Amino acid sequence: MRHFIDFSDLTPAEWTELYRRFDDILRRPADYRECARGRVLGALFYEPSTRTSFSFQVAMQRLGGSVFAMSEPGSTSVSKGESLKDTIIMCSGYADVIALRHPCEGAALAASLYARVPVINAGDGGHMHPTQTLADLATITRLRGGLDGLRIGFCGDLKHGRTVHSLICALSRFPGVSFRLISPPALTIPDYLRAFLHARGQRYTEATELDTAMPQLDVLYMTRIQQERFPSREEYEEHRGVYVLTAAKMRTARPDLLVMHPLPRVDEIHPEVDEDPRAVYFEQARLGMYVRMALLLGLLSEPAGALPDLAYRGGARLCANPRCVTAREAYLPPLEKEGRCAYCDARLRISPPSDTPAKCHQNDAGTQIFSC
Repeated sequence: MRHFIDFSDLTPAEWTELYRRFDDILRRPADYRECARGRVLGALFYEPSTRTSFSFQVAMQRLGGSVFAMSEPGSTSVSKGESLKDTIIMCSGYADVIALRHPCEGAALAASLYARVPVINAGDGGHMHPTQTLADLATITRLRGGLDGLRIGFCGDLKHGRTVHSLICALSRFPGVSFRLISPPALTIPDYLRAFLHARGQRYTEATELDTAMPQLDVLYMTRIQQERFPSREEYEEHRGVYVLTAAKMRTARPDLLVMHPLPRVDEIHPEVDEDPRAVYFEQARLGMYVRMALLLGLLSEPAGALPDLAYRGGARLCANPRCVTAREAYLPPLEKEGRCAYCDARLRISPPSDTPAKCHQNDAGTQIFSC
């Protein structure tokens, strides 16, 4: 587990071990107060964050470590045009592990190509949010006893919801899980995720109505309509408030339903639902700190060996996704996997072959460095 870019970086055995460590930290927090003493977390947040940023910082402090944080890129050399590559290499000299939140899809993978310390994906645009997935899986496992065979509904902005994308991919690894995907037609899951579900033979249905799905669900995962991902305020307003979970709707749900939300919420869950014992989103946020403690401890304990080879390296294709990190960081090598951009999972368009193919070597720290 040299880096943590996506939940798929974990084997089933590693997930089991991480959950065991998370559970042990919850039961015996005092035993972990010195585990990261002398170690430093670099929390690089290019986008606003409350829960993820705070929970990472407090997680490191509860392990006995320290933190330096970037919460406003405008106050750093990023505002002067410094590249992600240069920022990551520089911060690698200060930190033992880096948590990166970035508006560009695929930024965490890009950072991992140049980092000399482990990189954790703390959210890359509308693509993935794997540490939130760890919090979600840990919450469900702790409160329901397991993940197998669950009927899970996702409701809201499923197009831009990186928490949804990560959690769907993760839950697809557990037997018997089925999904109910509830969204407006314009905000359904992205193409790459639909292809992923079909390739795995995953059971799922799509719908536009929340009310009819409520009695069928073991878990309801609500999400907000993400204003910051829309090209215009007008388009956002067209979808705002389309789904609102109320106490009346909760009366139709199963008595053991779990209502989850990655937060922040806007208007998609009425405050009256907070009093329902089935509403676990604040507990979900609290548990996220402990699971990040378990992740940090695992990464800091790993031997600093060479990174695995990227079999999908190279290619003469360009990513047409304007939100991809390659559109902003032009020096990045063209990486592909199965006809898709390795950074953001978008379909690739073919370009003329390059005379300077991507090359890979390792620096003195054992980190793979790519150049074109």
